[in-house]
Amino acid sequence: MLKGIDNRLNAEVLGCLRAMGHGDVLIISDTNFPADQVARATVTGKLLRMENLTAAQAVNAVLSVLPLDTFVDDFAGRMEIVGDPTSVPPVQAEVQAEIDSAEGRARPMIGIERFAFYDMARQAYAVIQTGERRFYGCFMLRKGVIPPDA
Repeated sequence: MLKGIDNRLNAEVLGCLRAMGHGDVLIISDTNFPADQVARATVTGKLLRMENLTAAQAVNAVLSVLPLDTFVDDFAGRMEIVGDPTSVPPVQAEVQAEIDSAEGRARPMIGIERFAFYDMARQAYAVIQTGERRFYGCFMLRKGVIPPDA
């Protein structure tokens, strides 16, 4: 246990988040995503797990230590629902609320078509699979920077 670190962040996840650089992409996936297969193609080459958490709980924990990119519009994304790309189901609304809370303002995620999401995930730095069982609980987060002290 570490002081000031969210205890939902296990050692493998913390090590990965620390190693990522500005602009690197992290995938947070639900239990139905082909996470193990996709993770083999990522920079880390292995699947990370936060399987006892919902997508929103995992994003909350990750964003407690990971800054989001402020230089791009695609700082965060959600997998679009097939046939209804503008619909935002509750699982995605919950994650959006966590992002807005971490950012201190409303900052909407972009929608990413399902197969484009799979392609992006294969090129990501890492994939974290959660215990989220609701459909379309898959998200992309792009790491930002921590500015120097004033």
